[in-house]
Amino acid sequence: CFCFVRVYNEFVSFSTCFFNSFPEGNECIKANVKSCGECIQVGAKCGWCTDPEFLKQGEATSTRCDELESLRKRGCGAAKVENPRGSQRVLKNTPVTNRNKGADKLKPEDITQIQPQKLTLSLRSGEPQSFNLKFKRAEDYPIDLYYLMDLSFSMKDDLENVKNLGTQLMLEMAKITSDFRIGFGSFVEKTVMPYISTTPAKLLNPCTGDQNCTSPFSYKNVLKLTSNGRKFNTLVGQQQISGNLDSPEGGFDAIMQVAVCGDDIGWRNVTRLLVFSTDAGFHFAGDGKLGGIVLPNDGKCHLENNMYTMSHYYDYPSIAHLVQKLSDNNIQTIFAVTEEFQPVYKELKNLIPKSAVGTLSANSSNVINLIIDAYNSLSSEVILENSKLPDGVTITYQSRCKNGVIGEGEMGRKCSNISIGDEVSFTISITTKQCPKMGKSETIKIKPLGFTEEVEIALNFICECDCHKDGIKNSEICHNGNGTFECGACRCNDGRIGRQCECSTNEVTSEDLDKNCRKDNGTDICSNNGDCVCGTCECKKRENPEERYSGKFCECDNFNCDRSNNKLCGGHGRCECRVCICDTNWTGSACDCSLGTTTCLASNKQICNGRGTCECGTCKCTDPKFQGPTCEICPTCPGVCTEHKECVQCRAFGTGEKKDTCERDCSYFNLIMVKHRNELPQPGQAFPLMHCKERDADDCWFYYTYAVNNNTEKEVHVVEKPDCPEGPDIIPIVAGVVAGIVLIGLALLLIWKLLMIIHDRREFAKFEKEKMNAKWDTQENPIYKSPINKFQNPNYGRKAAAL
Repeated sequence: CFCFVRVYNEFVSFSTCFFNSFPEGNECIKANVKSCGECIQVGAKCGWCTDPEFLKQGEATSTRCDELESLRKRGCGAAKVENPRGSQRVLKNTPVTNRNKGADKLKPEDITQIQPQKLTLSLRSGEPQSFNLKFKRAEDYPIDLYYLMDLSFSMKDDLENVKNLGTQLMLEMAKITSDFRIGFGSFVEKTVMPYISTTPAKLLNPCTGDQNCTSPFSYKNVLKLTSNGRKFNTLVGQQQISGNLDSPEGGFDAIMQVAVCGDDIGWRNVTRLLVFSTDAGFHFAGDGKLGGIVLPNDGKCHLENNMYTMSHYYDYPSIAHLVQKLSDNNIQTIFAVTEEFQPVYKELKNLIPKSAVGTLSANSSNVINLIIDAYNSLSSEVILENSKLPDGVTITYQSRCKNGVIGEGEMGRKCSNISIGDEVSFTISITTKQCPKMGKSETIKIKPLGFTEEVEIALNFICECDCHKDGIKNSEICHNGNGTFECGACRCNDGRIGRQCECSTNEVTSEDLDKNCRKDNGTDICSNNGDCVCGTCECKKRENPEERYSGKFCECDNFNCDRSNNKLCGGHGRCECRVCICDTNWTGSACDCSLGTTTCLASNKQICNGRGTCECGTCKCTDPKFQGPTCEICPTCPGVCTEHKECVQCRAFGTGEKKDTCERDCSYFNLIMVKHRNELPQPGQAFPLMHCKERDADDCWFYYTYAVNNNTEKEVHVVEKPDCPEGPDIIPIVAGVVAGIVLIGLALLLIWKLLMIIHDRREFAKFEKEKMNAKWDTQENPIYKSPINKFQNPNYGRKAAAL
């Protein structure tokens, strides 16, 4: 359930409940605003009509706020529409510096890498203001590098290699810049008992055995930034190792002081690098409780005689606190740590923008290469960041980097692989969704991380219309001075309501006032389409913001008019109080009747070919023989059959002169084939009909009818079999010839078979005769011996012996 409550100057006059909310669409109408200033804050599409006569009876003041096109259609002239637009003005636009190494030396403040530097934006709600920002990495840009080293006992061999770092690093950095300065600081741990030893005696020499170590300390600024490399070597050579109890070190305390003590460190407004060298982990916020320290780090400088003096008083800083201070002071951090602690510091790098991690060898012998590589990595990437935005303000970035690479979203903030002298650009869009309290201006800043240069942007908010300043307070128009007349409407004083502030909030429920809202003394208040407010109908709003009720009693609307082609007023008029007001050259209850005659002109430029009248843009043919859109078609006129003969022949039989171009030239009619002539359409149809009989090249007659139906479609019915002249029936002849040939073939086959039988019998008889006349030799072989021997049993014939 969606409850809609109408409010008049903080007085709730009526509440009703609907079971469906407003659809997506006209946000201007849905906002239900009461003044021009509120209207222009709804969105960039909204305008306010200042014409005092703009509203119709029953329309609420809030309907002055509408989309610009809708206001125009409703009759508000362009000069009467308040629609202020945002703007921008560049206040400082110094070009980026084109400087080569070896050229005249410039002061850091005279080098420009970002353009423009200052501008003002006037923002209207919902309307983005965009500008381009250019960044160019300057040649020979100055660099300040501060080396912050862990001097716990495990870093003893590293200290030996760092003692000569100054001069060696100066030589290497000279290849990058002619203006390089280096500084040195060291740290160990907080000087609170649990961190350094178990006995006070260990404070003087916390190392074991015969090792000579200095007393522990939290952070010491050994050497302010200088261009004297030899001085760096000398002072670092004088440093001694110290010690502590636990493995994690107090490096975060040192980083915080290096970041915030700019004067003591000597930072310039140039590229600032902090090299943090250690072989151990780190303590962070909360670990101070182990030593009884509970106060959060205050993020301020506490150096006295170059020593951090409040390590026993303030806890370690948090990571987020360090990120803020490093960013605020444009410091890029290089973590030079041993292999063992690489995973820890890589995770830390992900939390600290513009930082890098390098693997430090066991004795720091590779520290120069590590620094050079890390610097090249950091300086080849530019990442834009902005200061905190006011409430309701959003910002988007689009980058255009090297080789035409375009970045959107978060990737739109950065460009990578930038070499010295390369130029990249960003498109930055700033949008506000609301006005701040009192319309107060705000200032934001955008800068590349790790760089001191920035763009300062003043934001001015458009919270009121121009006509607001011309408002007449206590105007007589607003019921004897009960409101301010501004922008064509009354803005009522507290306690007053109504379009002209004519009623007190105490009177809105009066029964007498409700009588003024009943049409013809009926029972329905405001025709059930509105609310009675101060004796005047305020019409309800429809779910569709384009649909409105109006009238003294909300009896009118602009959506219940006649329709044509499913369009209100045929799309050629507007609906006013349920009656179509037609556009020029249109008439009819649904504005569907055109008064123009252009569509009725025939090819001879006569209206309806002189054989009809033009009604609503359509010809009504008065000559029954003629039909068609412009009364030019005569199906029964002489010559029709001849005109269509070739196309009928090619479409129906695939013959004739147009058989090769049939599809192109003859697709203008619908073809219907019939079997017999008596199936052709006969006279008496609802439309004229022409019977045709034409002869083809083979002297065959084909029959068809030609007509134009009531839908102005051409129809041709064709008998599918042409009528050809009589002649010998070749098919029976061919059949007889074929049958004769077959019989002759069979007779020849039988004769051949008979001859073969006679021949075979003669040959067999001859064989038998020769067999009978043959004489054979019957003499016996003299060496022949019969293979049969006969023997007789001696007992054969005797009686058997008695047993």
